[in-house]
Amino acid sequence: MTDLAPPPTDAPIILVADDVPANVELLFDQLHVLGFRAIAASDGPSAVQICFDQMPDLCILDVSMPAGDLGVDDRSTGFEVCRRIKRDPRTARIPVIFVTALNDTTDRVKAIEAGGDDFLTKPHNRLVLGARVRSLLKLKAATDALEESLRKQKELEKVRDDLMKMIVHDLKTPLTSIIGAMEMMIDGDFGPLTTSQRGALGDAESRAEDLLGLIEDLLEVARLEETRLTLNLKPIAPAAFLAEVRHEWDIRFQQERATAVVEAADDAPVIEADHALLKRVFSNLVQNALSHSARAVTVTLGARRDNEGTLFTVADDGVGIPVEYHDIIFRKFEQVKTPHIPRVRSSGLGLAFCKLVVEAHGGRIWVKSGGEMVGSAFHFWLPVRPPADTAPIST
Repeated sequence: MTDLAPPPTDAPIILVADDVPANVELLFDQLHVLGFRAIAASDGPSAVQICFDQMPDLCILDVSMPAGDLGVDDRSTGFEVCRRIKRDPRTARIPVIFVTALNDTTDRVKAIEAGGDDFLTKPHNRLVLGARVRSLLKLKAATDALEESLRKQKELEKVRDDLMKMIVHDLKTPLTSIIGAMEMMIDGDFGPLTTSQRGALGDAESRAEDLLGLIEDLLEVARLEETRLTLNLKPIAPAAFLAEVRHEWDIRFQQERATAVVEAADDAPVIEADHALLKRVFSNLVQNALSHSARAVTVTLGARRDNEGTLFTVADDGVGIPVEYHDIIFRKFEQVKTPHIPRVRSSGLGLAFCKLVVEAHGGRIWVKSGGEMVGSAFHFWLPVRPPADTAPIST
């Protein structure tokens, strides 16, 4: 090789895989001039092994070289090396440049299908090679930085979730004691109360119950995310189920001066679902429809056949949800914040819980709304029967 000053010890390492020594020497010289360190492999198996052992920053592969035990023809060795590099998580982000004397479109297609990032034909220009290498290394650096950022974010989220669960669990016991004490006071166990005192305690107890409900939501979502959800499946007739939901919410509808409408199609099939969990899904959706509006609304509970399942709907004519919030509202702790929507006490967990339950049944949930002040409709589709009685929870 030409006598060149060695590249810096922290320079990127380039693997050159070629069975022709003259080609390897040429590439080594060019890469050294460009400021890169280079290591060589003369056949497919050694190229794969070097990638796993030394983790080069980039690979330059010849297409034709000895395949050894890779199980392919020598004329396709480079493609197989690339496939093995790209399908292993340890090496998947290493950029690959194919360098070959072949200039056939079929070879270019094979290179792309194998996961190659670039393609050069012999003889190649050193400056072009340098530009391609630097470009791919910059892309790899950006990808690595993004992966590291995501890893750190996941670690921080885990720390936050662990801290949240610890705090929430510790809050539950004293809060239960507080509620018990207030109930005893309201019942007169500590002496008679005036009307205003009883009203104030009743209001405080109600707020404490709300807080306990939020704590239960937090613990429930955390439990669902960490385990397989066991479904207690029972036949559910959509029309009867919606009538039951409406009946249970009648008093609240009257308090909010809201109108409730049930629209259950006759052809809506009976489904198998967890009655209690499905009831909680509707409760969260109805609660949202009533709470996030400053005026009386009409809430429509619907069900109809949709393919091999039932499409349920909870719609309202309230303030609506801006389009930019349609996806994020199903994430934990996310809430809609707009001037037209009144501030309400909320954990930001209700829709996250709905999503977990619906997906555990093998269904999906989404929202449709034209934006603010035009109402919104939450739809969720459930199959006639879930794929299994237990379901892994996706987060």
